[in-house]
Amino acid sequence: MTDSTVIRLKKGRDRTGRFRHPWIFSGAIAAIDGNPQPGDIVRVVDSGGDFIGQGYYNPLSQIAVRILEFAEAAKIDGGWWDARIAESIARRRSIINSETNSCRLIYGEADFLPGLIVDLYADFLTVQFLTAGTERLKNEIVDSLTKQMKTEGIYERGDSPARKKEGLPQISKPLYGRLPPSGLTIRENGLSYEVDIIGGQKTGWYFDQRDNRLAVAEFSAGGTVLDCFSYSGGFSIAALTRGAAHSTLVDSSAAFLDQARRNLRLNHLPESKADFVNGDAFDYLRELQRDNRSFDLVILDPPKFAPTKNSLEKAMSGYKDINLLGLKLVRSGGYLATFSCSGAIDWQLFRTAVGWAAIDSGRKVQITHQMRQAPDHPVLFSFPQSEYLKGFLCRVE
Repeated sequence: MTDSTVIRLKKGRDRTGRFRHPWIFSGAIAAIDGNPQPGDIVRVVDSGGDFIGQGYYNPLSQIAVRILEFAEAAKIDGGWWDARIAESIARRRSIINSETNSCRLIYGEADFLPGLIVDLYADFLTVQFLTAGTERLKNEIVDSLTKQMKTEGIYERGDSPARKKEGLPQISKPLYGRLPPSGLTIRENGLSYEVDIIGGQKTGWYFDQRDNRLAVAEFSAGGTVLDCFSYSGGFSIAALTRGAAHSTLVDSSAAFLDQARRNLRLNHLPESKADFVNGDAFDYLRELQRDNRSFDLVILDPPKFAPTKNSLEKAMSGYKDINLLGLKLVRSGGYLATFSCSGAIDWQLFRTAVGWAAIDSGRKVQITHQMRQAPDHPVLFSFPQSEYLKGFLCRVE
């Protein structure tokens, strides 16, 4: 960065920066003094010229600047990155133990490292470089991780849609050490799960649901479970190991259901304890309703219905419909565990959608627990976008 590389913001559009929000949108920029290239570090000032922060710039993205540092005197160099990465890893030390050997190590902006996601899978790391700034520093970041973590390999998952918005190619490849095995096993809360770092959803596993899998399982003892959008069986296996009589897993991917079968075996659970349904969850729930089926616990963990605010109306309808179908299948006195991972759907909107479903179902529905993402996905007060996972455990009469 040079003194001439300055981004000046418009009057009235500099307030969020002063409140330490790390995103500067292109529409908030009044002037650019200099000719910064994608990934260059720039200095951001308000409309009066007062310092706001330092961050990396990308003219190809709607989020033109991601603030890395709000201290004017800080020098963003290799030592700065080493320190920030070390701090983020240290914050996870209480999570990693003999019962849980895998978690999210770095959660982007919420860990003060915009555009960088790092996940620990036993002896391997996965990395996502989601911005031009982190892409440019890829080698330095990998070097820092290998210095601070004992790892057999680092694999890049560069298939996130966020990279397209930054003008970056979709690319996934090994960056260090050996290629992770296709049947890599991790430990979570004393249970074993096979994960697929290379071809699995997200980076292979949903660490954000770690605590919720335990919480929901506590209400499954002796009962029947319907696990919709089950992926590779995390919720079902937690429930079965805590005394559930049977679980029906529903997912659109036959490959992930096969992985769920293997995960049952990994945890010494007989396959007779589970049914595996490959199909559309909406269609299957309607089929169950026609057959007058009911369950003691229904779990709904669908994919993101609202990737942007433009899809809010359609998403609200989707959440209402799936929850109405789910509620009609809960046995009286049973429970519905329902989730939204859509960042554009806040708590109030999600509660409204589930509330519409409760009214239309004609059932008595009580919220007994609110659930959120696990602590390795912290929520930064100045960055509300870091909170995305919302869940309700509801008792149904």
